Amino acid sequence: MSLLHVLGFGLKVGHLLWVLCCWVVSSISKNWLVFGGEMTKAGFVGDGGKMSLNWLEKVLENVYKIRHGHSNQQAGSKRFRTTWWRKLLFTWVIGWVIFSLWILWYMSSQAAEKRRETLGSMCDERARMLQDQFNVSMNHVQAMSILISTFHHDKEPSAIDQRTFARYTERTAFERPLTSFVAYAVRVLHSDREEFEKAQGWKIKRMDTLEKTPVPKDDSELEGLEPSPVQEEYAPVIFAQDTISHVVSLDMLSGKEDRKNVLRARASGKGVLTAPFRLIKTNSLGVILTFAVYNKDLPPNATPEERIEATDGYLGGVFHIESLVEKLLQQLASKQTIVVNVYDTTNCSHPISMYGSDVSEDSLEHVSTLNFGDPFRKHEMRCRFKQKAPLPWLAITTSFGILVIALLVGHIFQATVNRIAKVEDDCHKMTELKKRAEAADEAKSQFLATVSHEIRTPMNGVLGMLQMLMDTDLDETQQDYVRTAQESGKALVSLINEVLDQAKIESGKIEIEAVQFDVRAILDDVLSLFSGKSQENGVELAVFISEHVPEILIGDPGRFRQIITNLMGNSIKFTEKGHILVTVRLVDEVMNSTDAEKESATGSTLSGFPVPDRWLSWAKFRIFSHEGPASPVPTSFSNPINLIISVEDTGIGIPPEAQSRVFTPFMQVRPSISRTHGGTGIGLSISKCLVGLMNGEIGFVSIPQLGSTFTFTAVFGDGCPISKECKSQQVKGRGDSGTSEFHGMKALVVDSRSVRADVSKYHIQRLGIHVEVFADLNQCLHAIQSGNARTDIVLLEWEIWDKNSGLSAIFLNKLRDMKPRVSPRLFLLSNSISSSRISAATSDATGPFVIMKPLRASMLAASLQRVMGVGNRISCSNGESPSLSLRSLLRGRKILIVDDNKVNLRVAEGALKKYGADVVCTDSGEKAIALLKALHDFDACFMDIQMPGMDGFEATRRIRQMEQTLSEDFLLGESTSEPRENISNFRLPILAMTADVIHATHEECTKYGMDGYVSKPFEAEQLFREVSRCFQSSSNHNL
Repeated sequence: MSLLHVLGFGLKVGHLLWVLCCWVVSSISKNWLVFGGEMTKAGFVGDGGKMSLNWLEKVLENVYKIRHGHSNQQAGSKRFRTTWWRKLLFTWVIGWVIFSLWILWYMSSQAAEKRRETLGSMCDERARMLQDQFNVSMNHVQAMSILISTFHHDKEPSAIDQRTFARYTERTAFERPLTSFVAYAVRVLHSDREEFEKAQGWKIKRMDTLEKTPVPKDDSELEGLEPSPVQEEYAPVIFAQDTISHVVSLDMLSGKEDRKNVLRARASGKGVLTAPFRLIKTNSLGVILTFAVYNKDLPPNATPEERIEATDGYLGGVFHIESLVEKLLQQLASKQTIVVNVYDTTNCSHPISMYGSDVSEDSLEHVSTLNFGDPFRKHEMRCRFKQKAPLPWLAITTSFGILVIALLVGHIFQATVNRIAKVEDDCHKMTELKKRAEAADEAKSQFLATVSHEIRTPMNGVLGMLQMLMDTDLDETQQDYVRTAQESGKALVSLINEVLDQAKIESGKIEIEAVQFDVRAILDDVLSLFSGKSQENGVELAVFISEHVPEILIGDPGRFRQIITNLMGNSIKFTEKGHILVTVRLVDEVMNSTDAEKESATGSTLSGFPVPDRWLSWAKFRIFSHEGPASPVPTSFSNPINLIISVEDTGIGIPPEAQSRVFTPFMQVRPSISRTHGGTGIGLSISKCLVGLMNGEIGFVSIPQLGSTFTFTAVFGDGCPISKECKSQQVKGRGDSGTSEFHGMKALVVDSRSVRADVSKYHIQRLGIHVEVFADLNQCLHAIQSGNARTDIVLLEWEIWDKNSGLSAIFLNKLRDMKPRVSPRLFLLSNSISSSRISAATSDATGPFVIMKPLRASMLAASLQRVMGVGNRISCSNGESPSLSLRSLLRGRKILIVDDNKVNLRVAEGALKKYGADVVCTDSGEKAIALLKALHDFDACFMDIQMPGMDGFEATRRIRQMEQTLSEDFLLGESTSEPRENISNFRLPILAMTADVIHATHEECTKYGMDGYVSKPFEAEQLFREVSRCFQSSSNHNL
């Protein structure tokens, strides 16, 4: 029945699902018939896809027709659908009501059957236990009868007397758990009565008188009983337990029930039971089990007559039924659950109750048969539950729940039908709203692009003209005014960039490049950006990159630079003393290292100022949790490098109440922050988004008046898995600071702070110099004098030099006393000292020489080259300014500038001419194409993107087409009268020149054939980087 129930319920659920699928398919078919054609026209699928769509469209049309009775008119009729669904809903409700009633009946009958089986099991268990224990007691009584036959009748004199019998039965009572008392009556013939009474010392008393009054008031009534009447034989009790010693001398054959019991026992040779009767003295119900005791001459297969003749006596065991059954039931934990009654049913019409009462509220009864070994007597155990059967709550709740679910499903389907028509109408409205939202989003992006361009275009003119003004003869006051205006303009451009970056993030249009770059060169550039500000504030600025970090990485150097710049910019703004330290390590290196814990203590930091524990800044990162990251970091790099970058400062810190909104856009720690330090409050928000795009995490720890540490992780690719490849590749943002002139040299660094010494060692080793670190001047001098290898350079911290001027003078004199070829050059590393003190320290031409921090490999190489005279090949990255490098790169180059704005043309022309370029200007894309149609002599082209008529992208695309056509014609020999050396002009480097930082991405420029882009207004470093890369790319294209 349970299986049928499950199958029936499954069929119903299947029917519901089928109906739901029909409605879903019909709804899909309607929308498909409406929008399927538009998808095909839009070109989203090919020819094979169109065949599949046509086939699916036909199937959906057929399903739609079948579902709606092949009648378009009826399918569109709400009245028809309402009537049809009302009939179906009514049938549904009636069917499930009937099914719920059947479930109620079925589960109720199952519960009643289970209750009946439980009662039967409990009753049979009690009957079996009572019967088993009775058999055990009966066996022990029978064994006692054999004992009496052996030790009383077969011994002369007898080994058993009353005292012995009483003690024995008392000690062995545990073997007869259901037997209350035991007594033995001997068989005495009438001829032996007088002699027997003399031997016993008492008269044989009759028992029938006692049966009339079974409860004597005291023992004197038992002593006053009449002697037993004359009869052929007697059965007086001679042995009894002490508890029933009053029955001694009573004649068992004089009692009516006992006489029948005794006669049946000796004739059958088995134990027999009496009918229930009131026991003497207790007046409680009991039965007597009687065994005949025979002499040893009785043959095994004796007849009843032979058994009667061989009888010596009768052993009786008294069973107190009520107490015995009560003890048995107490052994069971469920004693109080059911009512037990024991009956003697020998007389079926008048059964005798031996135990229990009929008090019960339940009519359910179970009868278990009891077999006590006497075939003449029959017994039963009848059991009933004490309480009435409870209501079948499970059946009620289940059936009700099924009905409720069915009604709810019906209601859902009814509501679905009512909603389908509305949804179909709303679908068209939603489509229209979607189109409007997309148009609004596109308009927003276009608006931001336009605003960006329109704001940055005049700013380009302002900053360009200010820069040109700076190149004129100005007095000191005028230069200060112009410089202030330039800084304000750059701040405004920075603000515009941040707002537009936030807009790009919100619109999802920000992209991460994957190009090779040198992370060490990137951080050197950022240090150069903040070096002036840090020296003005007296704050020590430093970078340390672990040697385990690969030299070349693959990623987005611009966005990486932006994150570092934002974090260091905040540190510079809010740090007035102490230091700012940037560290770059591998995540695996940090997880297995404890060095950072030591750096947190006072005196072990870069400046000696205490800082918060940097480990707390990344404690919540998933990659550092005990479980590890929830899933592998998704990355497109075949050999990913996971970096962890920390920016540590000793600034004013962040109050605890403001730390929760640090990464919220446009939120400041305090309202006065923007007035005091400037900023918009979106730099950290942008940094967090960029870190997320690099598959990393960002966090921080900050303690007010102690400092802050911001830490983030980022995943890059290994740009140089094989070390030999690194030496031959040109990568973005990489400088050649490790010049060959310094290889093989040895330098000694004297610094008492281990962290600062590691930073100095890191920068010096980048030049190929072997470095040793000492904590004081004495150790350094001892190493110079006793060392086998020559020491070329000694770099001494200004703090140690200035702290003990006497020791410093001794050290300097000893260095000067050494031979010129052996004496090392002494350099002082200083963060910020006055010019007068520098002059005093470096008054001697032989040194010491001062190197200003922050240390950078390029600046350090330039300083060493200048002092030691080991080479004069100095590039921009080795200390020369970008202006000088641009001048050497652009001198004599012919460059075409295309821009519709006359001010921008003038600014660009002036900026490029300043670096020695030959500049030609034009104000439209059409004119640019006209100038570049024939084989030309231009070396590069700066193309504005947003121009009226033909924009920069379209102009570039046409120029590339012309170059392609000209190249093909040349290969076919169809064209050219020009000399072969002009073939290099087939591929002209084109740089996008735009103020639109939203659309002018590297991918967008590459898509149309451009070689890169520079943002307005021009900056010397960016211009040098892009121009040098494009000229290199151009030469590679034309090889």
